[in-house]
Amino acid sequence: MQYKELAEFIEVKMRMSHIYQPVMLMNLLENDGRCHENNIAKELVSHDQSQIEYYTNITNNMVGKVLRSHDIVSRNKTTKEYSLADYESLTLPEREHLIELCKRRLSEFIEGRGEAIFDHRRKSSGYISGTIKYEILKRAKFRCELCGISADNKALEVDHIVPRNHGGSDDESNFQALCYSCNAMKRDRDDTDFRDVKASYGHRKKGCLFCEVTKEKVVDENELAYVIKDGFPVTEHHTLVIPKRHVETYFELGQAEVNAINQILQKTRDEIQKIDSKVSGFNIGINTGESAGQTVFHCHIHLIPRRDGDVENPRGGVRHVIHEKGSY
Repeated sequence: MQYKELAEFIEVKMRMSHIYQPVMLMNLLENDGRCHENNIAKELVSHDQSQIEYYTNITNNMVGKVLRSHDIVSRNKTTKEYSLADYESLTLPEREHLIELCKRRLSEFIEGRGEAIFDHRRKSSGYISGTIKYEILKRAKFRCELCGISADNKALEVDHIVPRNHGGSDDESNFQALCYSCNAMKRDRDDTDFRDVKASYGHRKKGCLFCEVTKEKVVDENELAYVIKDGFPVTEHHTLVIPKRHVETYFELGQAEVNAINQILQKTRDEIQKIDSKVSGFNIGINTGESAGQTVFHCHIHLIPRRDGDVENPRGGVRHVIHEKGSY
């Protein structure tokens, strides 16, 4: 493929669902057009933030913690850099010998334990075809079925609900989509089926004002939450962000719903600021329980735009829900 054709492919024709294509092409271009598949895989891993987060956690809470306890390394909390104690005192031959000692211990450990030490990270131990992976991710609408994060924000994995080592099958009914972090926490000893969490988001209550809201009133929505204008606004553009599932209070929301609400709350804030340059602040309010003023028992979040001078003295903000207690 000539330069112009390749440039056109990269710039125009390349359809990306992840980082993989440009990373692989960069690796080939930087290595005389040839590169071993293992090196390409390493380069992909180096660009995967979820993998970096995983091993950063291991660095700080496992290996780094052990080496710090022996006063071998120290960590600068500001720069987040690790330093080897008394490194400057080591001669070049001493450093080279220490590196060889580390290599020998590493080789002995892998030889003694076998490569099973990496089974918790190895996908080949439970190979799932690309076609099946796609179907499972599509079924989950490309969101983690536990925390709800989108595949755009964190890499998703297809997980065996009942682990293989517990007799779990490779049938599609035994698969669920989890983000890397949730899957890593689940491990291979847990057979929790998180698909029911997603199914629960479809719950509606007959007669509930917010479960039966008409489409004409919906200003914006995502998979788990929607936005409407407040029926009795206290300021212009006062809006409500509401979970689609019937749930009475904020404290009963699932993590996926919290993520969805936060996402659409920030989007709504941005849109209000675009259409009204006078908006200089916001109050975000949730009434939970009758004693706190809740009258519609379906969780909803008030987003109230504020402007300079809309009240004589705004100091205290939401503290004024208790009369005469807001001043301090």
